[in-house]
Amino acid sequence: MKILSKAVLGTALALTLATPALAKKKDKDAEAAAAPAPAAAPAANNGSTIVKGIGVLNIEAAIANTDAYRLAQQQQQTTYKPQIDQARQRKTALDAQLKSMVDKLQADAAAKKPDAQLQQQYVAIQQTKSAGEQEIEQIIAPLGMSDAYVKEQIADQLDQAVQNAMAKQGVSLLLSPDAVIARANAYELTNDVITELNLLIPASKMQLVPPAGWVPRQVREQQAAQQGAAAQPAARPAQPAGPQPDGR
Repeated sequence: MKILSKAVLGTALALTLATPALAKKKDKDAEAAAAPAPAAAPAANNGSTIVKGIGVLNIEAAIANTDAYRLAQQQQQTTYKPQIDQARQRKTALDAQLKSMVDKLQADAAAKKPDAQLQQQYVAIQQTKSAGEQEIEQIIAPLGMSDAYVKEQIADQLDQAVQNAMAKQGVSLLLSPDAVIARANAYELTNDVITELNLLIPASKMQLVPPAGWVPRQVREQQAAQQGAAAQPAARPAQPAGPQPDGR
């Protein structure tokens, strides 16, 4: 068997194994949201005292561990069950289709079919995989929009929650976990922010289904920027400052 045949076969197998389980994404998100906020890495016990006024906040963990977000995750599994089930069924069918195509490619490669034929089969596998994944993403899109809508409602209260938590804990400098190598648990402010968010946006007030035409804030900001740029008048060409010599 030629090198090209082996390369095509190996890549096709890798593509099949790498097909993402998009329909199961929400299950994984639910497990992540159910997990407690990450604990701070303990600092070395060298007898040093805690410096007052400094805190560390994991924003993603704070949002994911609010009562509102946890309840929304549970409700989404019921509200969007038809889309979840349909996406899982399509994923199962896509896996079976890709496996059949790869099995044929294996057989043809073992039979030493021409490389051009194997290449065509490989391209067909790629196209089938890409089209199937796009279809699954479209099926599950309403669930993703709901998740973004829920997170944005919580994020709208985040600034106030952070201010409240900092004031109650006497924190004047707030850091991201990425900016800290090690710290004592006394610096962790994430759970305090979660408490404040639960007060500002109770789970009972969370809206699960976004209104018609709603898009995430990032998309709205991009659209506004594009509209603003389009509204700007076109720059006029620079005019000469004075009379130009006639060349004589």
